[in-house]
Amino acid sequence: MKIAVIGAGAMGSIYGGHLSLHNEVYLVDTNASVVEQINANGLQIDEDGTTNVYHPKAVSDASDLGPMDLVILFVKSIYSKVALAGNRNLIGPDTRLLTLQNGAGHEDILGEFAPQDRIVIGTTEDNGAVLGMGHVRRGGEGRTNVGMLVEDADGFLPKLKEAFDACGFQVRIHDNIQQLIWDKLFTNVSLSAVTGILQVDMGFIAADEYAWAMTRTLIHEAVLTAAAAGLTFDEEALVEKVRKTSQNSPNGCTSIRADLRDGRKTEVDTISGAVVRAAHKYGVAVPSHEFVVNMVHAMEDKNKGEKA
Repeated sequence: MKIAVIGAGAMGSIYGGHLSLHNEVYLVDTNASVVEQINANGLQIDEDGTTNVYHPKAVSDASDLGPMDLVILFVKSIYSKVALAGNRNLIGPDTRLLTLQNGAGHEDILGEFAPQDRIVIGTTEDNGAVLGMGHVRRGGEGRTNVGMLVEDADGFLPKLKEAFDACGFQVRIHDNIQQLIWDKLFTNVSLSAVTGILQVDMGFIAADEYAWAMTRTLIHEAVLTAAAAGLTFDEEALVEKVRKTSQNSPNGCTSIRADLRDGRKTEVDTISGAVVRAAHKYGVAVPSHEFVVNMVHAMEDKNKGEKA
């Protein structure tokens, strides 16, 4: 399979590296130094107690590559549209687009570049961290969950599973992938959002009555929104899951908190913002999520103003 992975961060490198074992893989990244390092010395991935070296082809300019069988998007969601627009030549009439990014609603952006029957959405249980240019750590392995919003009339998903599994992944195909995406979303739209606004460790949320009350309200609004979209969740089970996540990671730092702390733009529009968009679509009131989105963007602007 001819595959382009857009974004050579931790996850893009893990997938691009492993998939290069049995596929023609191109890692596309705007950082010329990273591209040069990978091409000169290979892509290093620390995993299973050793450092393995993989050899995908890295490029900063993909204009000469032509259409792919599969394009995997692994940039931060705020850059998805720019990344796809800048690499539109990779997308032909038979190209599939795959997103395993955090959050929900990515299919809306991908839909501007490919029809629904060419879009694959999902989640990954893998995780990793960047250690240096062309060097990442694979922190844990898990399933890659994929599905489509329409019928897989061409039988592409079994082919994707075969190609990925042969390279060390564990792909599971889901008939209702949105159920899984929303299940993962609940922790981000509650725990992650509140830690970002308060700039606290994850453990603070379950320990503080006021932070916990806010978190429970966000979960409740998200459950109502999911129900309006035809998805069913056990609210009390979700509350307990988020509570345990907070308690079991007392010093944990969420991505929204880290981005705000370090002056970066967050992915709040595909996290809390995904709930707001769905709620507006189905006529559900979500005032707490609207507050969160506005507050996070205000904090981004505050950080921008302080740096100016």
